[in-house]
Amino acid sequence: MAHAPSGELTRAQAARIALAAQGFTRPRPGVEGDVTARHVGRVIDRLGFFQIDSVNVLARAHYMPLYSRLGAYDVELLHRAAGRRPRRLFEYWAHEAALVDVNLWQALQFRMHSGARMWGGMAQIFQEQPELVAWVLEEVRARGPLTAREIEHDAPRDKDSWGWNWSEVKMALEYLFYKGKVTAVRRNAAFERVYDLPERVIPPVQLDASPLGSEEAHRVLVGHAARALGVGTAQCLRDYFRMDAASSRIAIDELVAAGDLLPTTIAGWKRPAYLHRDAVCPRTVRARALLSPFDPLVFERTRTQHLFDFRYRIEIYVPAHRRVHGYYVLPFLLGDRLVARVDLKADRQDGQLLVHGAWAEPNAPQNTADELAQELRLMARWLGLTTVVGPGRGDLAGELTASLARHLD
Repeated sequence: MAHAPSGELTRAQAARIALAAQGFTRPRPGVEGDVTARHVGRVIDRLGFFQIDSVNVLARAHYMPLYSRLGAYDVELLHRAAGRRPRRLFEYWAHEAALVDVNLWQALQFRMHSGARMWGGMAQIFQEQPELVAWVLEEVRARGPLTAREIEHDAPRDKDSWGWNWSEVKMALEYLFYKGKVTAVRRNAAFERVYDLPERVIPPVQLDASPLGSEEAHRVLVGHAARALGVGTAQCLRDYFRMDAASSRIAIDELVAAGDLLPTTIAGWKRPAYLHRDAVCPRTVRARALLSPFDPLVFERTRTQHLFDFRYRIEIYVPAHRRVHGYYVLPFLLGDRLVARVDLKADRQDGQLLVHGAWAEPNAPQNTADELAQELRLMARWLGLTTVVGPGRGDLAGELTASLARHLD
């Protein structure tokens, strides 16, 4: 696999560089074999985090990137990485709420210390009710690990006390979580954070190390983003960890000066781009994967459209009658292109993977339906579902239904 070329890149080259950086040129061991903790660790190293989302219509968002890159795997491998010692993942705000590589603990402390990106309610609760915040922290210290509901249950209620309600207790916890005073030891069955002190969760090797200053932290995070993306604009690089433009610009300039980032251009892109020095450009990519809406390959929608000519909008919050493709639509990666999209739901009660709709992109290859059928059956196996129920709508529905019938076990 050759190093990425210097000078202007074609869009196809940029797409292949991005796919290689994201791990889509490696074999998926879970297609026919077993996935190990070592495989999971490599993806953690590569991506840096798995975004969390509460929607569970198919599979929780943080489970999906490992499936997309490794195939069917035991989710207990992720649970162990996020819960057992030595812990590989901790929960914090990265791109959004995410399970983050614990090796980035020091780099993210600038955010904890500065309160950067802290939304108003969290700052307000500390300003207006510091006694509540202090009380909640002591509750976690004395009785943790605890959920917000468990703390709220014991909050003072008589008229002579502060009369806190659940939302205030939760807001205090979110403030403490953002500031790194508490962290999440796990999520419970109701997907609620279970809070504890960092010293009881974060490995000592990270906890005891000195935090990085803001400038060094930005260099580390921008550099990590560049390695994970392969190539991208300044907007791509700063969006990966949702950093501010000015500090990211300084970090990019310093990384260019150090030779870690190589300025380049991509045909058809208006903005300059930056290539990570270790990026490779494979001649071909033979990937096949369904992608979560929150996968780092596609979560920056402008980048997705420029790289793959794939306009992607999640329609969860769009009224049903106005949705174009459906509630939970996943892009389908085949080779080095996004060639289709499917609206999926896991019917766990009846053991079915429901394909509500399937649509092909313009110029999708002739084998798209057959490859998608195989991928859907792999996903069903991963989710413990016995059958795939073919699509009722979409321009790929007929072909996909026929392909699913041909690929019955």
